[in-house]
Amino acid sequence: MGQPVREYLLTLCVTAAVTYLLTGPVRKFAIAAGAMPEIRARDVHREPTPRLGGIAMFGGLCAGLLVASHLANLKSVFDSNEPRALLSGAALIWILGVLDDKWGVDALVKLGGQMIAAGVMVLQGLTILWIPVPGVGTVSLTPMQGTLLTVALVVITINAVNFVDGLDGLASGMVCIAAAAFFMYAYRMWFGYGIEAAAPATLFSVVLMGMCLGFLPHNMHPARIFMGDSGSMLIGLVMAAGAVSVTGQVDPDAFNLKAGGLREATHAMVPVYIPLLLPLTVIAVPVADLILAIVRRTWKGQSPFAADRGHLHHRLLEIGHSHSRAVLIMYFWSALIAFGAVAYSANNASMWIVLGIVLLSAVGLVLLLLPRFTPRAPRWAERMVPPRYRRVVRTEGAPATDGSAGATEGEREREPVPAGVHGATAIGDRSRFVDRRKAGSHR
Repeated sequence: MGQPVREYLLTLCVTAAVTYLLTGPVRKFAIAAGAMPEIRARDVHREPTPRLGGIAMFGGLCAGLLVASHLANLKSVFDSNEPRALLSGAALIWILGVLDDKWGVDALVKLGGQMIAAGVMVLQGLTILWIPVPGVGTVSLTPMQGTLLTVALVVITINAVNFVDGLDGLASGMVCIAAAAFFMYAYRMWFGYGIEAAAPATLFSVVLMGMCLGFLPHNMHPARIFMGDSGSMLIGLVMAAGAVSVTGQVDPDAFNLKAGGLREATHAMVPVYIPLLLPLTVIAVPVADLILAIVRRTWKGQSPFAADRGHLHHRLLEIGHSHSRAVLIMYFWSALIAFGAVAYSANNASMWIVLGIVLLSAVGLVLLLLPRFTPRAPRWAERMVPPRYRRVVRTEGAPATDGSAGATEGEREREPVPAGVHGATAIGDRSRFVDRRKAGSHR
């Protein structure tokens, strides 16, 4: 098992390095090409920021797959059509995203492009062939049913990821957490159960982690570049491809071959259901945001795709959380749900897993209700942390940076400056006008 781990680590590092190195030139290209839309009333950043970060992420995807195809333990994955199907669908969705970042694409055209990209993957064999139903067993799907279910899963995942891309580093960080959880699950299926059909999903999750890790240094607050639709739709498609690969190619009957009694067979079948549940758990937060937004806008008589400032990350800022803290809270909930699902599938003591999740949820709620608390590094560690976590020393007589009274000199924290939002949903419209007065009032 050591050799495959080293090969996965090499693929991860190459993907991250290529993405990181390409992002700088891509930023200059985006500025020269004018891919810097004006600030809208619902945005939280103060100045136009270049998009098209998805160009660098697509380059990292191609580099990761190219390296993996020449490694001893991973090149067997390319004997199937799944990597080719992923690359074909990714290229289509990436081109669509680039066009939208530069010129804007109609909502229906964008939705149709997403369905076409998913259909191309289905035609090349990346589809759901069967689904395990509790109490019924394995249910084989007809080609039409498998196609519709696959396209629906891909489109929902793409838009859920794009929908949550509202703060600097939010979407890329949450998807990276989801990819890490999915890698743990898929790798255990491959080497724990000896199911080689799980190898493509394991590779896809590693490449996805590399894409997000390579882009995050450029996208953390304050962001120097946004991934745009070309990036958010791309990573959403890669995540969905991994889930479809596991569900469509792994035979559910392979899990309970060694099961003895009914209890053992039931527990052995738990990992079978995880491919269906894990994609939903890793996008649980953005999907919840999506559903709440549709209900909220419909209740007000607006279009479900009309942009507003009612998203979860906007609400976190409004109740007093800083930009970085709001992102960390979203990271926390995503990691709790994703890794909790993986732990539940891997451990017999499921009750302890549930109790642990409940305890961590309570901790998360406490942190959520303390918006005024901000992390502060000790003085000896200030050189090793970003400037926003350092103490700001004021000269005598200078006003406080945060406007509050009673704080001692040298203990004022730098006021967080909101910056960075991806923009419209993957199938929503994009407003080209800007309300300067309203944009300046929102933090």
